[in-house]
Amino acid sequence: MQNIRGVKEYSILNHCINIWFMDTVYMPRVIDAKYLHDYFIHVVFSNGKKGDVDLRPFLGQGVFEPLSNLTYFQKLFVDGWTISWPNGADIAPETLYELVEFSGEMVNE
Repeated sequence: MQNIRGVKEYSILNHCINIWFMDTVYMPRVIDAKYLHDYFIHVVFSNGKKGDVDLRPFLGQGVFEPLSNLTYFQKLFVDGWTISWPNGADIAPETLYELVEFSGEMVNE
């Protein structure tokens, strides 16, 4: 019984930490995304920053394998916080934000 209680306590603690983290650390979410060309997209974040991202490094593995087909890649959509595709593939908003930031093409409006 001790193990079950320990797991339950850990789960509750982990949940509380996640809530605290989400309340104290702001991560912009994707509010718009548009296909540009090849495997480039333009993303707009909830803090007004925006830029272009090359998603070629994500192609061809696991859930991202269908995205190698350019026609399928173009079916991307914003699912409320990031970009997704019909097969359930998505890329975390913080990853997209970093990619735009590191590309040096981030615009703040």
